[in-house]
Amino acid sequence: MSKYILSIDQGTTSSRTIIFNKKGGIVSKAQFEFPQIYPKSGWVEHDPEEIWKSSVRSVAEALIDGDVEAKDIAAIGITNQRETTVLWDKITGRPVYNAIVWQCRRTAPYCEKLKEEGLGGYIKERTGLVIDAYFSGTKIKWILDNAPGAKELADEGRLLFGTVETWLIWNLTGGKAHVTEYSNASRTMLFDVRKLCFDEFLCEKLGVPMSVLPEAVQSSEVYGHVAEGIPGIEALAGIPISGAIGDQQASLFGQACFTPGQAKNTYGTGCFLLMNTGEACAVSENNLLTGVAWGLDGKVVYSIEGSAFNAGSVIKWLRDELGLIKTARECDILAESVPDAGGVYLVPAFTGLGAPYWDMYARGCMVGLTRGAGKAHIARAVIEGIAYQMTDLLEAMRNDAKIDITELRVDGGAAVSDIMMQIQADMTGLKVNRPQVIETTALGAAYLAGLAVGFWKDVSEIENIREVERIFYPKMDAETRERKYNGWKRAVERAKGWEIEG
Repeated sequence: MSKYILSIDQGTTSSRTIIFNKKGGIVSKAQFEFPQIYPKSGWVEHDPEEIWKSSVRSVAEALIDGDVEAKDIAAIGITNQRETTVLWDKITGRPVYNAIVWQCRRTAPYCEKLKEEGLGGYIKERTGLVIDAYFSGTKIKWILDNAPGAKELADEGRLLFGTVETWLIWNLTGGKAHVTEYSNASRTMLFDVRKLCFDEFLCEKLGVPMSVLPEAVQSSEVYGHVAEGIPGIEALAGIPISGAIGDQQASLFGQACFTPGQAKNTYGTGCFLLMNTGEACAVSENNLLTGVAWGLDGKVVYSIEGSAFNAGSVIKWLRDELGLIKTARECDILAESVPDAGGVYLVPAFTGLGAPYWDMYARGCMVGLTRGAGKAHIARAVIEGIAYQMTDLLEAMRNDAKIDITELRVDGGAAVSDIMMQIQADMTGLKVNRPQVIETTALGAAYLAGLAVGFWKDVSEIENIREVERIFYPKMDAETRERKYNGWKRAVERAKGWEIEG
């Protein structure tokens, strides 16, 4: 019997592969970064070929590193950066333009036109989303309108669209499977999350031909098998690809948040807070997003979500652009060296503000500087800024869900920071629960792939696997918390609408 599940975690800055055993333990992993492309201010692109190559390279390296044979792999799961948009020629397999990344703001003016036309209500009702350049729909339109030959290929029936899991599955199966998983489809701003199909009116409105769209499928089922002759992973030919899910929903599943009301936050490039709302598709009154969490065994589970576009990316900015630190750990050490940020607030709205503000034109700002502010205070302000964003989201989610959240499960690269998790607990008043295995995004995709082929029996078996590494308890008094949080909200006001005013 096969021993392992292989999970491809295709992220915003790197592609990773993690191989898991039956207890959810990591057998081996490999990771390769790929270039970020910034053609203009606010524009972000990736080369889809680099996404594919780095993913394959990580798979090959993980197999070698773990001394794992192909026959020991029961199935492959995929989790991915969401909203990032790829269009390609199905005959040649070549993309017609770079992938437009979820962070990219180039379609903001067109989103404003859609708002002016009064489509906000319809889009929210059908898709669970707000109109924003974040989502795939307007990115598809931009490529169709601007990439040479794209419309002609669409007219000929040769053009295909996909989010990243679609692109990877299509390549892994040798072009046999053109599918999109429900949670990813629900981030396109074109997908009816209740009917589980693409909305013809919205597609027509955005000028997206239905012929380019993939088939919508569950998060756990066999989509196809690895094709023969893929360089570097030839030995995997015939292995089923049986799990796919957007990265944030993957971590919700990987954190075993199977009960309505359970919530998790992922501290990655951005921060993403999700709550399981069960089989009810909630409607947010606080500018949060609703959509499909996963489709499993013929049933759909929904979630409510808030996102902050910049989190771990702010620490990278501190390292790479400002040169104030050399490692992420150094940011923690600096932040721990001062009792607080000395009145300094950093609002990391580098690519606009996400929920609950949804200001496409907001830009990052630092306020409260005095002559006594040093790099330790700035490092502390960076960490606090990430925690404040999550506090905003949790407050909105509490008001929407009408559920008393008592615990926040956390994961992602920055979740290893003890000081950030303690500040998060202090600012939210919640227990912050960090699991033993923080690679819950890849683990969620692995679980879904394994369930489809019988590697794990059911979600109860998975629930029993999760182990807690540490729980952080709130220590801050209510008065201090309120004072600091009010300062944050004043700082956010300074960041709003900057591109318009400036």
